[in-house]
Amino acid sequence: MPIRYTGAALFDGTRLHPVADLTVSDGKVTDSAAAETVSLAGGYLLPGLLDLQVNGAGGQMISGQTTPADLRAFCETHARLGATGVLPTLITDTAEATAALIDAAARAEGTPGLLGLHLEGPHLDPHRKGAHDPALIRPMTGDDLNRLCEGRKRLPALLVTVAPASVTPEQIATLTRAGVIVSLGHSDCTHAEAQAAIAAGARCVTHLFNAMSQLQHREPGLVGAALVGGLNGGLIADGHHVHPVAMRVALAANTAGIYLVTDAMAVAGSDQTEFTLGGRRILRRNGRLTLEDGTLAGADLTLPQAIGNLVAMTGTRPETAFAMATSRPAAVLGRADLGHLRPGAVADFVHLGADFSLRGVWRAGARLI
Repeated sequence: MPIRYTGAALFDGTRLHPVADLTVSDGKVTDSAAAETVSLAGGYLLPGLLDLQVNGAGGQMISGQTTPADLRAFCETHARLGATGVLPTLITDTAEATAALIDAAARAEGTPGLLGLHLEGPHLDPHRKGAHDPALIRPMTGDDLNRLCEGRKRLPALLVTVAPASVTPEQIATLTRAGVIVSLGHSDCTHAEAQAAIAAGARCVTHLFNAMSQLQHREPGLVGAALVGGLNGGLIADGHHVHPVAMRVALAANTAGIYLVTDAMAVAGSDQTEFTLGGRRILRRNGRLTLEDGTLAGADLTLPQAIGNLVAMTGTRPETAFAMATSRPAAVLGRADLGHLRPGAVADFVHLGADFSLRGVWRAGARLI
């Protein structure tokens, strides 16, 4: 039975309409007549939010021990936080862990919200390791390259974060031809090295500004390449990882390429105050996640919070912030069926209040919260 939703503003993935008129039937957006109308109490209706960098949830980190059942629970937790589609993210680990996770994700095919995988490492630059274990960071081998190319065949999407210090342009080109989305991050590369990686096929940058060579007047670094080189870039808008002024600079320089990510960790969707990562304690204090030495270790953030932060801290228009959590990440994945609310699209959508707080989540037309 078609249901019509109104009583809120509607962002359809492209434009913000002052009055919602969204009809859903059989799990899809439709333009047919509705038999029932649901009136929402203000706020905004958006396509389901998409998060391309999500490391943990419900007390667990993504790892080589993650099972298909774990991935289903992981996606369910993040859907209840507003992200109806996610890329579970494995940070730097062994070749065996990478292979095991690819296999688990392939066996979990069809899990609602599972968009593929993001492998953040291990082919990074130890000089920009962040919270990654330097003992596991290493150059990409032929076996690694084959594993990723074969893994892409088994997954709906595979995004891999690499540093030019640990991969060659030829390896990036091979990954790109195989359909892997190559993102640059955790890198101390020069601007010229970043440009070579972009020319080889790199399309994204991972958590812009963090763990990378910065923009300087004689050496623009990876940040400079990300801002003017045509890359898409994930941004952690928690007010801790990136200063609001830097966010404004990024949005002014790369108007259409920046999208929001949470870099969420095991505490997401839980009341935990700490957890362990590779034997190291991660502390949850005042909206920050850090190692005991103060190094940032992921973020304590949801996408609705990131939207609200971006608007409040930078003056970004709501419709731009909405696109950064919906249609822009969908475009990175090449998913025209996601990130928009138009006839024929999957009826994944969320209701945010006027203050951008999460009020409701629907997946395939069924309400979760």
